[in-house]
Amino acid sequence: MNDKNDLERLRIQIRGAVQGVGFRPFVYRLATNLGMVGWIKNSAEGVWIEVEGTRSQLDLFLLKLEQEKPVHSLIQQLQVSSLVPLDESDFEIYPSVSGEKTTIVLPDLATCSDCIRELFDPNNPRYRYPFINCTHCGPRFSIINALPYDRPNTSMNAFQMCDRCRTEYENPLDRRFHAQPIACPECGPRLEWWDQSGKWLASDEAALQAAIQAIQNGQIIAVKGLGGFHFMVDARNSDAIATLRQRKHRPDKPFAVMYPSLAAVQKDCELSDLEAQLLTASEAPIVLLRRKANLSVLETVAPNNAYLGVLLPYTPLHHLLLSALNFPIVATSGNLSNEPICMDEREAIQRLSGIADAFLVHNRPIVRAVDDSIVRVIADREMILRRSRGYAPLPIALSKPMPTCLAVGGHLKNTIALTIDSNLFVSQHIGDLENQATLQAFEQAIDTFEQLYAVHPDLIACDDHPDYLSTQYAQHRGSKFPSSQIFPVQHHHAHIAACMAENGLEETVLGVAWDGTGYGLDGTIWGGEFFLANLTDFQRVGHFKPFRLPGGEKAIREPRRAAIAVLYELWGEAAFDRTDLTPVQAFNAQERDILQAMLQKELNTPWTSSAGRLFDAISALLNLVHISTFEGQAAMAVEFALEHISTDEVYSSVIHQGIFDWSTMIEDIISEIEQKTSVAMVSAKFHNTMVEVILQFARQWKQKRVVLSGGCFQNRYFSDRTIARLQAEGFQPYWHRHIPPNDGGIAVGQAIIAASQLLKRGS
Repeated sequence: MNDKNDLERLRIQIRGAVQGVGFRPFVYRLATNLGMVGWIKNSAEGVWIEVEGTRSQLDLFLLKLEQEKPVHSLIQQLQVSSLVPLDESDFEIYPSVSGEKTTIVLPDLATCSDCIRELFDPNNPRYRYPFINCTHCGPRFSIINALPYDRPNTSMNAFQMCDRCRTEYENPLDRRFHAQPIACPECGPRLEWWDQSGKWLASDEAALQAAIQAIQNGQIIAVKGLGGFHFMVDARNSDAIATLRQRKHRPDKPFAVMYPSLAAVQKDCELSDLEAQLLTASEAPIVLLRRKANLSVLETVAPNNAYLGVLLPYTPLHHLLLSALNFPIVATSGNLSNEPICMDEREAIQRLSGIADAFLVHNRPIVRAVDDSIVRVIADREMILRRSRGYAPLPIALSKPMPTCLAVGGHLKNTIALTIDSNLFVSQHIGDLENQATLQAFEQAIDTFEQLYAVHPDLIACDDHPDYLSTQYAQHRGSKFPSSQIFPVQHHHAHIAACMAENGLEETVLGVAWDGTGYGLDGTIWGGEFFLANLTDFQRVGHFKPFRLPGGEKAIREPRRAAIAVLYELWGEAAFDRTDLTPVQAFNAQERDILQAMLQKELNTPWTSSAGRLFDAISALLNLVHISTFEGQAAMAVEFALEHISTDEVYSSVIHQGIFDWSTMIEDIISEIEQKTSVAMVSAKFHNTMVEVILQFARQWKQKRVVLSGGCFQNRYFSDRTIARLQAEGFQPYWHRHIPPNDGGIAVGQAIIAASQLLKRGS
């Protein structure tokens, strides 16, 4: 027994991801096992602990707190202060308290192995229960209404716990202690099977069996999952896939495929250790995998694509469906084209009944739509291409406190971001702001962040482009609230700053920002940019030779127009006589006359320096894609045309006074097309040339740190080779990992630039 004179007492405040991860029962067990007394409680700021014991006990407690904390927890800040010892007899878990809202909301987590085991155990009370969960898995962000993360603040508040669930919930030694979504067949959410009109047909196990039978019969079903609806069909059924494409108006864009097991994935796709880890991780994203020949799913799942977007079951409902089906199924977002995913069953009947033959729904409300995340391995590291379920809204940890700033992102692949203290919180993927439904989701995401963290920032960062709906939202908010400071940020500077922020960089770097479209300071469309940049300022030190885009926005959807544009820049009006070239052939005589007149008179032909549009032009010249049905299709086709070719050959590349003149490269490519050089070889040499252009700029500006950002760096071959070549020549390349290189990362860059500039002015 310890002498009271030997006792000390500490107050510990912890901030980070420490709610909804089993942190309190972990601390309870740790303290009681060490024979210590005190208490722990949740607050909106994080976790508060008071613990009492001898100095050796306290030292061991703090050591184990860091070393043995729950796997999904994250300690960002730990503050310790000394208190006078109290006369207590045990260690307790106190009720949660409110306060300043700075704690981290955990993302939704895939079903853990313990819950999967119980799900298929006939002797378990939760046998085949589609909503089984514990403190290590299940919904978080998609069900939370407010902080702290307690059941009354979630959409599970509507379900009254039964005695068994209550006992587990209140037992600090139980795996389900304070698992806020805890439920069982007696007291929790239930499945229902509806027809197209929303008429009830079956419940519970009968509903599940009806859905299984429907998929086996080739029907399209809409399934309400964790963060919204999926359309699901047999990935081996050509008629079902064709019908889904026709009804969804999605002729070419790849569908994601959910496989029943990792072993099944390995039969169809090349799979590295890292890719296998990503598939089976608690984030459970869609992972882009190189497909094998003669795979079990149909070519029409991802037409003309070297890769498959693959995911494994990540909810109990998915596990039940896939274990019964035992074959891969399409699992694509339950939405209309370009709209957010549906998350409410009644709304789904209205919006999706023209696509789905039937609906598998449940009555656990989804507070916010959270789409599947998409990940690709680049340079032996994961790169998130769409950051949503499993990752959002985890923040980027900043090196120092920042002013509170709301960033509203760009137009495509929109996300929002919020700086609070030393955290930069990033929303889930929202989508392209092209319709009222997505705009509403965008505004709801802003409301969510402001309500969760009880802030209403006066500093609002947005894109420079005046026509973006996100920019217009910021301007409207500025006019509505006079105290607001609206901070426009140049699109490509935001790209570079986003990559700098996630890599912890602050000093000046050479920034390479290559994408399809971004509003330039000169009013033209930028996209092939070289900057000397830091987190507050940038200087444009290089770019691609500009060319005119006939039709403006229409040229973005028609790579053949980009090809015509570069040919016109090369040869003028003579370009339209080159009917031996496929982009010219792709237009009839009347269309060619119209295009020629547009370029001659400079009518609706904006200038661009876009690398993305140059990829488009190459795609059309190689007769790969002339009209795109989804964003990035043409550039993807150029990448996939590489096949497995290996060469270090390059085309001519001319850089003069900071401008990459691609003219000689295009002439070389046309010469090889005329000589019947293989498309794979032309694609490889084109990619290699683009890499060497970056190397030439890096050598010229002698900046050791080279930051790579923009949609072009989603290309695996291009990024892998760029990184390797830079490293081989002594440069230090930085690329994205947790924040998308595409416009899904723009909000992060906007927030860090605006906050950094305000901080700089204040100093």
